[in-house]
Amino acid sequence: MKVTDIISQAQTSGKKRFSFELLPPLKGDGIHAIFDAIDSLMPYDPAFINVTSHREEMKYTERPDGLIEKHVVRRRPGTTGVCARIKQKYGIEVVPHVICGGQTKYDIEDLLIDLDFLSIKNVLALRGDAMPGTNRFVPVPGGHAHADALVKQISEMNRGIFIDAEPNTNHRSEFCIGVAGYPEKHVESPNIKTDLDYLKQKIDAGAEYIATQICYDTDTLLRFRDRCSEVGINVPILPGLKPFATKTQLTILPQTFAVDLPQELVEKVMACQNNDDVKKVGIEWGIKQGETLLKEGFAVLHFYTMTRTQQVVEIVKGLHL
Repeated sequence: MKVTDIISQAQTSGKKRFSFELLPPLKGDGIHAIFDAIDSLMPYDPAFINVTSHREEMKYTERPDGLIEKHVVRRRPGTTGVCARIKQKYGIEVVPHVICGGQTKYDIEDLLIDLDFLSIKNVLALRGDAMPGTNRFVPVPGGHAHADALVKQISEMNRGIFIDAEPNTNHRSEFCIGVAGYPEKHVESPNIKTDLDYLKQKIDAGAEYIATQICYDTDTLLRFRDRCSEVGINVPILPGLKPFATKTQLTILPQTFAVDLPQELVEKVMACQNNDDVKKVGIEWGIKQGETLLKEGFAVLHFYTMTRTQQVVEIVKGLHL
């Protein structure tokens, strides 16, 4: 089932749902941690599961002769395999992230063909991050520089058009395409208006729903929804939530995700004696956010878990989802 159909059913039935995101295991690790995370949330009927995709990194090692050798490593491969295994084992819809970073258009086309053969019908189309250690995103030769071009490629496959412009008269993919939205604007955008213009380009290229960046300020999420409507973006929006878990996240989260933290939340976390207390604050904040967002008409809440689900379980239970 398409993510948009899942959201529509939740809106029509009045039964609110949640979804969550997982990381593929580090190279060399097994998939059991993934299963453990999913098992903890399955009793609460998750709507679907996102699986992130990670580009290559450069590793530098010193050779015996003292020279530095550079080579490419992929620390978290396996997104497609993880998605296929989840769908097989649990019968739940999966949403692999498809990124521009580190891939040519032909690489992406091959990936999409594999997903189509596996009957995986939902994708989240993202530009992805810059190469670690660099300060700006640079596409590989023959790759996409922006997510709207990636969305267009996927949309064209849905119409049976491939890179070489040869139409396929026998089969067309049926991908439901999601994209990222930034309630506080993308860090590279000069202002919110420009950022919304970029988001509109992705929707116009064929994206059907938006999953937002992590946001701890409910009012900011509501303003983002209203601003989207004002510029003609009328697709479903999944608000992105992440339970606060440690004091160090007071600095790590703003640095990593370019998000502002509400002063009330900051004060509550700073008053905690230890991270067990922080986790309780994170659960309470998540329930508070979730209750407001559900009342405001959001049908599905999306949780970023980093494959750690204990707090999400408590939030979902508190929301009676």
